[in-house]
Amino acid sequence: MRIRTALTRVAALGAAAVLAATTLTACGNESAERADNPYGLLQPGVIRAGTLTDAPPNVYLKDGKFTGFDNDLLTAVAAKAGLKVEFVGTDFSALLSQVNNHKFDVGSSSITITEARKKTVDFGNGYDFGYFGLDVPAGSAITGFDQLAGKRVVVVQGTVQDDYATREKLDPVRVPDYNGAVNQLKAGTADAWIAPAEIGDKSAADSNGKIKVAAKQLSPAPTAYAVAKGNDKLREALNKGLDEVIADGTWSRLQAQYYPGRPIPADFTAGSGAVTAPSPSAAS
Repeated sequence: MRIRTALTRVAALGAAAVLAATTLTACGNESAERADNPYGLLQPGVIRAGTLTDAPPNVYLKDGKFTGFDNDLLTAVAAKAGLKVEFVGTDFSALLSQVNNHKFDVGSSSITITEARKKTVDFGNGYDFGYFGLDVPAGSAITGFDQLAGKRVVVVQGTVQDDYATREKLDPVRVPDYNGAVNQLKAGTADAWIAPAEIGDKSAADSNGKIKVAAKQLSPAPTAYAVAKGNDKLREALNKGLDEVIADGTWSRLQAQYYPGRPIPADFTAGSGAVTAPSPSAAS
């Protein structure tokens, strides 16, 4: 009986030693993983960014490569933190929930900061401002936002333009992407499209005279990159990188490249406000 009891104690001590060793190994592995992936990315060293394919000059796909102001800026910002970016196309209406559900590390799509969106994701510092544009079919008599009551107005679902049209009780027609909005104007099935002004400008210029820009108005809030709620380390790294690309002239150069001649509002400050950007003309 004593021999059996002793053997049982030895076995118990052995099991405890194995468990302790396993626990230490697991803790060691977790520490190594945290050191290897301090920003909690889906893939260490690579930001997986959800973006759009059809919204030039902000975000779009060209010759198989994701580009545009927002995406090129994110690539430069990530590089300051020693990170690469992998872009993946998606619909804007799904983007914020996909970021918060960790399908993407970052949302990059001229996302305007709003109180409603802050309930789903966290935002970095603002990197751009924006205007609402009003695109209409060529020959339309519409010249301003105050003439849209009773008209068939198209918007991209989930955008701040959608919010604006809903708030103004315009009963908008919602489409999943920018191509859908453009096609409705070209086909004459919509009277107007409320768009991000830069995207509306480019769409009108590329429409072979079928679409024109009727009006613009300044959007009240800046645009920023979105990250999952609580991912403060990634958000802070993006904010730091943004200040660095503002200071070294990259932000101004990309402004001049993608939005030539666009005036910067006097009350807009990119990044934290701790650095000053050279003028776009000086950086180009």
